[in-house]
Amino acid sequence: MPINIVIILLITGLIFKRRKARFSSFNIKSAAIILFVCAFAPISDRLMYSLESSYPVYIQSTKQVDYIVVLGCNHTSTTLLPATSELATCSLQRTVEAFRLYKLHPEARVITSGYAFSDEVSNASKVKEALVLMGIPEQKIIQENFAKDTEEEAQLISPRIQGTTSILVTNANHMPRAISYFLSQHVQPIAAPTGYWVKDINSSKHWGYYVPSSKKLEQTSIAWYEYLGLTVQWIKALIV
Repeated sequence: MPINIVIILLITGLIFKRRKARFSSFNIKSAAIILFVCAFAPISDRLMYSLESSYPVYIQSTKQVDYIVVLGCNHTSTTLLPATSELATCSLQRTVEAFRLYKLHPEARVITSGYAFSDEVSNASKVKEALVLMGIPEQKIIQENFAKDTEEEAQLISPRIQGTTSILVTNANHMPRAISYFLSQHVQPIAAPTGYWVKDINSSKHWGYYVPSSKKLEQTSIAWYEYLGLTVQWIKALIV
């Protein structure tokens, strides 16, 4: 991640400040440049937009839809909050999109996915609970509790949706990698991206847009992670 590189460069620069002044100065300057570039909105937005623009927003199909597949993300279980408030932003975005799609295609069944990890409840179960609260009948929702990452989700869900018309819901920046995993299982779902970081790349910008920010640094880190994931995915495909 960019911030990790910045920290390593800064620490290295401080360690060698007295013994190797030029080397130290180079590391500190490099850290500052990387930090600025990653937090600079025009660069961050362009990196993210190239991922998010891979698939268009889903518009209602004339075809009957069999399944709406919601990929897992994160949540924090607590008895103090309703399920909709326990979901992390990424899970909430996917849940809301799945609900929108179900309203367009009430004939479809919803598949929720996601492991529990350190939580007592799986993400698949928590998203299902949230969807039921929003009005989708419980019997229309199928849980896939055991997939720990996107690759496993594709491996476990693909046999069920093989030969059907299915919609895949995940964040827009994550969609290219997710679709690729399902294609590797000989399944071609319809993409329904959600949770866009970049709403309109061509909109007019206020001067404040050009001021580096922590939000854009976070955005760049997420884009970096996805590009790294796509690279690993490509390398694995070459090896297999």
